[in-house]
Amino acid sequence: MKLLIFGLGGSELIFVALLVLLLFGGKKIPEMMKGLGQGVKSFKEGMKDVTSSEDEKKDEKKD
Repeated sequence: MKLLIFGLGGSELIFVALLVLLLFGGKKIPEMMKGLGQGVKSFKEGMKDVTSSEDEKKDEKKD
């Protein structure tokens, strides 16, 4: 079984990881991942707010 993520095999993923490590350095990567995690969390909360407000509008139209 071949490992494929986004059409990349194992050796390509290792190459990309090394390239990122060389470009950004070991200290910058955790900061970037923390920012990415906060962005995803914020996006999920925003989507939750949008869906709840759409549900409220549907409920108002039924009444």
